[in-house]
Amino acid sequence: MDERADLVLVADRHLKWPALDPLERVLMRLCGVCLIGFTSTTLLDVVARIAGRPLLWPQEVTSAFFIYGVFIGASVATRRNDHLQLLALTEAMSGATRRAFEVMNRAVVMGVGLFLVVYGWQNFLTGFGSFRMPSMLPIAYLYAPIPLCGALIALFSLEQIVNGLHHGFEPPPSAPAA
Repeated sequence: MDERADLVLVADRHLKWPALDPLERVLMRLCGVCLIGFTSTTLLDVVARIAGRPLLWPQEVTSAFFIYGVFIGASVATRRNDHLQLLALTEAMSGATRRAFEVMNRAVVMGVGLFLVVYGWQNFLTGFGSFRMPSMLPIAYLYAPIPLCGALIALFSLEQIVNGLHHGFEPPPSAPAA
C-alpha cells in the first residue's frame, strides 16, 4: 500500500502537494513524541511527589513538550484541514461562491500564520533575557516553535489556496466523504 495514501485522505489529495507529505509525516511523529514526553514527565512528576521526593525539572520538561506539541499540532492540523476553517459553511456552497469563501478562509488562516511568524520571532528574541528555573535555559527555547508554526501554517494555507484554485476545492466525485 502506498504510504502517502495512509497519510492524506483521498478526498483531500487534490489540495496537497505530494512533496510536503514527508514534512507532514515528520510533524505527525513529532506530535507523538511530544504527547509521549508530556505524559511520561507528568507521570514521573506525580510518582516522585507521591514517593515524597518531588523533582523540579519534570515540570519544566513537561511544559516544553506541551508547548511544542501544541504548535506542531496546530501546523499539522492546518495541513490536514482539521481546524481553523469554517467547513460547515463552505461545504454547503458550490461554484464561485464556494471558491471565494474557501480562498478567504485560507487567506485569513495564512494571515494568522504570518502574524505568528512576525510576533513569534520578536517574542523568541526577547526570550533570551529571561531564564527558566532550575535549568537556567533562556525562555526563548519555549518560544521557538511559534514562528516555525506560523511559517508552516502559512505554507500549508498557500498550498491549499494554490491547489484549490487549480483543481477546485470540492473533493473529486470518486472520493469518499471525509
